[in-house]
Amino acid sequence: MTTTILTYQEKFHQQWQHLQDPHVRSLVWMLTSPGLLEAHSPLWKNQVARLALPDDTALHTWLAELDRQPGLLHAELDLARQRRLGHYAENLLAFYLRHQGVLFAHGLQVHDTGGTVGEFDFLLEQAGGLLHWELATKFFLLEDSQGMGNNSSSDGGSDGGSDCFSKTMPALDLFDYLGPNLADTLGAKMAKIFDQQLALSQHPRARQLLAKEVVARAALVKGWLLYRQGKNELATVEGLAQDHCRGYWWTRNDIIAQAFTDTVILPRLQWLAPAQMPLDVVMGPEALQAALTEHFLHDKTPVMLAVMQRNGNVMQESCRGMVVPDDWLSRAAEKRRRHTDGLACRQP
Repeated sequence: MTTTILTYQEKFHQQWQHLQDPHVRSLVWMLTSPGLLEAHSPLWKNQVARLALPDDTALHTWLAELDRQPGLLHAELDLARQRRLGHYAENLLAFYLRHQGVLFAHGLQVHDTGGTVGEFDFLLEQAGGLLHWELATKFFLLEDSQGMGNNSSSDGGSDGGSDCFSKTMPALDLFDYLGPNLADTLGAKMAKIFDQQLALSQHPRARQLLAKEVVARAALVKGWLLYRQGKNELATVEGLAQDHCRGYWWTRNDIIAQAFTDTVILPRLQWLAPAQMPLDVVMGPEALQAALTEHFLHDKTPVMLAVMQRNGNVMQESCRGMVVPDDWLSRAAEKRRRHTDGLACRQP
């Protein structure tokens, strides 16, 4: 007997294709998608957050009603001024936590005489005090052109420093996941969250500011990790959840070879949930190539591409990936080389 394994997109569409509002669908993704981090990994010191959700019936009922009347959600998201995906994701989560009656504060800044010490993403009410949550919604590309390996046997490496992130052998780790614009790595981002941001409540100014004690802290890390199609697509890396949302990344030549029939370039605020669009918005291969040429003439930022297939009177995402500019591979390889050389210099 053959067991069919559904992709994340197929599972999402099965449960939520009746929801039409794109921001409600993004909210669903924020609430129900798997996190990027493996909660039981020793890297995270039991500080991986988990969302408490109502039972399925209550959740579906609430979301269906919100989909019919999404005005309150739209107002909270401040869509007219919203440009940054991270802020958009934070506002989605704040909307839900406020609805649940557990939100004590969102985006609370801590100031010292020298300026801003830090900011609490979320403070939640719980028995005995407050729970501090840091939220990260991230998209990283695994770049493995140097053949570092295809399985995890590493504790991570550090661009800046914690012992628990020290790299011990040349295998894939969190620092091999690069941001689309090569300004960050997944390892560096996690080190910052777990070593710095989650410690904010221990600062004297934070203690003075809060009327209640912070009794626990955790990170909620969501996103999509993107893999070169046909290479390391099922890589296992220490600290990452096996069921995290996965996609691809492609060069321009890859896209030409694929000749996808129906595609959509997703605006940044539509990167979270699997896309569902009207039939007439998709592009064929020639239109896609023209759109990519036009984009990369003026902008070197990778674009998020959804590959679509028809389901009744809508088009639904079947897979997704980022298309990178022509020089991305060489720049990414150089960033990884500098990181690897730096680690080698620090090792005895």
